[in-house]
Amino acid sequence: MEDWRSTSSSAEAAGAGAASSAASAPGTAARSALSVGFVLMPGFTMVAFSGFVDALRLAADEGDRSRPIHCRWRVLAEELRPVAASNGVELMPTARFGDPAEFDYVVVVGGLLQGTRRPSRATVEFLRLAASRAVPLVGLCTGSFVLARAGLLQDRRVCVSWFHHQDFVRDFPGLQAESHEMFVVDRDRLTCAGGTSVVHLAAWLIERHCGRAAASKALRILLEEGALPARTPQPQPSFAERTDDPRVRQAIWLMEQSLSSPVPLPEVARSVNMSLRHLERRFRAAIGMGPHEFSVRLRLRHAHWLTQHTRLQLSQIALECGFGDCASFSRRFKEVFGYPASSLRRGKVVAEAEEALAGLEAAEAG
Repeated sequence: MEDWRSTSSSAEAAGAGAASSAASAPGTAARSALSVGFVLMPGFTMVAFSGFVDALRLAADEGDRSRPIHCRWRVLAEELRPVAASNGVELMPTARFGDPAEFDYVVVVGGLLQGTRRPSRATVEFLRLAASRAVPLVGLCTGSFVLARAGLLQDRRVCVSWFHHQDFVRDFPGLQAESHEMFVVDRDRLTCAGGTSVVHLAAWLIERHCGRAAASKALRILLEEGALPARTPQPQPSFAERTDDPRVRQAIWLMEQSLSSPVPLPEVARSVNMSLRHLERRFRAAIGMGPHEFSVRLRLRHAHWLTQHTRLQLSQIALECGFGDCASFSRRFKEVFGYPASSLRRGKVVAEAEEALAGLEAAEAG
């Protein structure tokens, strides 16, 4: 296997080199073009694991026959005991830890943070052994926390979900955490925010080892229009992470969970055990604006993202973001961003959009 750690150029070149070596290996029937070993942490997220492994499955064979021909995978553990996912479903490992060099990648699937706090000694030793043998390591969801605790992310850019960004920075202040991209490939370390973005990281690897046709086939069957590059932005982060006031954070989370049908402010206040007047004061002290204005801006920011990154009609976006009619949505959108949503949709205000979003974030951050 190629030593990725000695490759100081781009990850693209590293992936291409790995694909080339796999393709030229003798006895392709005995060795798949792409081989992955999964390590599941307690409380792992099912969608992160299933999305990644299903992309491999669909690329591994013709049609939907699912034979592990071009891709193969195993679920590894110290003992063959069920591992419970965050949804309570248990999954049985298929092999014990062995020689990591038999895999092209070792993928750590995280989920609930408590499941990553104390990885077993055997897990850490296996990951360190993989690193010592130049096996690229992948962290899905909070799998990056496990790699960091094992000391395997030094001098690497690390992709972390916006939801866990502050947790990562607090736990690993010396590491370079990034939450503005879906996934990051930094030489022999690949980290991914989790959720459905794992499908696109899997497709990235499949294309480099098995070819573009195999990656495209997997994505089409998974109802994805095409592969998204690593630099694709993550959906906007929670503004609740930008204040230390626990009551305001709780109120913001409630607002974020009901963007299409905004919760009346008196109900928001009751949910956090405060009067509406007290909620107003706490919001202004924490983020510099009242809860009503914040709710409107929160929904507009989501509308901005939908306008820029989806094909939904503007009338649909208005309803999705809790605006009663398209006219009021269009008026408030232009008031806040300085240009109409229709211009953003036509791609005429890309630079201005970035500046406007930055200004809105600064205002909401207080």
